[in-house]
Amino acid sequence: MSDMRLIVAGAGGRMGRSLTRAIAESKGAVLVGALEAPGSELLGKDAGVLAGLPANGIKLSADLWAMSKEADGILDFTVPAATIANVAIAAERGIVHVVGTTGLSGSDNAVIKSVTNRAVVVQSGNMSLGVNLLAAVVKRVAKALDESFDIEIVETHHRMKIDAPSGTALMLGQAAAAGRGISLEEHADRGRDGITGARKPGDIGFASLRGGTVAGEHSVSFLGPFERLTLTHLAEDRMLFAHGALKAALWAHGKKPGHYSMADVLGLADL
Repeated sequence: MSDMRLIVAGAGGRMGRSLTRAIAESKGAVLVGALEAPGSELLGKDAGVLAGLPANGIKLSADLWAMSKEADGILDFTVPAATIANVAIAAERGIVHVVGTTGLSGSDNAVIKSVTNRAVVVQSGNMSLGVNLLAAVVKRVAKALDESFDIEIVETHHRMKIDAPSGTALMLGQAAAAGRGISLEEHADRGRDGITGARKPGDIGFASLRGGTVAGEHSVSFLGPFERLTLTHLAEDRMLFAHGALKAALWAHGKKPGHYSMADVLGLADL
């Protein structure tokens, strides 16, 4: 089979540059397009040079329709508005859409899912093997421990991250809620300040820390009577997310239309 032809969305950003490097370092994929926001000062720049590689002749462009004509997939770690704008074009072209964008609203996710009857979408709040294994374990532990064990999720990211809680924290919260058989939307406690009163039984708490250059740290604690269990994942370099996204794209190439997750890619969906 020939190499999968990929577009990197947000190619001028930190994650976009990592994705460009991951494609260059891997077999089975080739970069054919580099998408950047209209009006960006990086338009026209060489994607390879921006990623710290030799020039590859792929210039950053804002025209997804044109560049997607010869593509098989798009890797999209941008912002919600950009991702939603990309959804329709990717579906119309029939290319794989790997979505790692976080901060998406319920209506944004509804738009993404609306195209999956005719398009292949792989969407996850985190593309790493370790985090997806962690989510599977969190679901199991939450199911095993009753409400006498409170669940708290703490995440830390670099100072430039613009959304909170992180998509990974929310993914872990969803796993915990699934284990308990409850709705995360009804039981999430996403901010405490002032006189809050006692903790509500069954709630899943979130705390977000921001600073420095942290790629990502997530901990899920189960705090019970006289004992505590904490499960932690530490990301040391965002390249692990880039390689995970590339793995997802290669896995999805040729799959039937549908909405998939990294749990599907990694064979963890039944855990």
